[in-house]
Amino acid sequence: MANRQMDRFTPVFAIAAASELAEMHPQTLRQYDRIGLVVPQRTSGNTRRYSLYDVHRLREVARLSAEGLSLEGIRRVLKLEDRVRELEGQVHELERALSDELLKRPDRRVFAAGAGGEVVTLRRGTRTRRNAEVVVWKP
Repeated sequence: MANRQMDRFTPVFAIAAASELAEMHPQTLRQYDRIGLVVPQRTSGNTRRYSLYDVHRLREVARLSAEGLSLEGIRRVLKLEDRVRELEGQVHELERALSDELLKRPDRRVFAAGAGGEVVTLRRGTRTRRNAEVVVWKP
């Protein structure tokens, strides 16, 4: 077997161990699997294997249930949290790509404020001309 790296998504816990870690009855885990709330991976022999992430989700389900949410409400909350994580990952990826692209360009644009307060585009390495006029204000 290849030397695999383990992470929080690696399915390692049988249902008995996962139920103990999540502080739930094994039948509850089977029910959540049946309704699609927390679906563990399966071995070639079709036995459930839970990951640390699955155990975390089971604890989250228990917490939300204790707060009075129905199983359908919990499913929606978990789905929305997954979507938020997915979108945050996309935002970080886009920010990184934008940053890399801006750093690659030698002709990056520089902006400054003009005399009237407008935005002025400058060539890299140049400065705006400063106005040395004195304006006297009389009320």
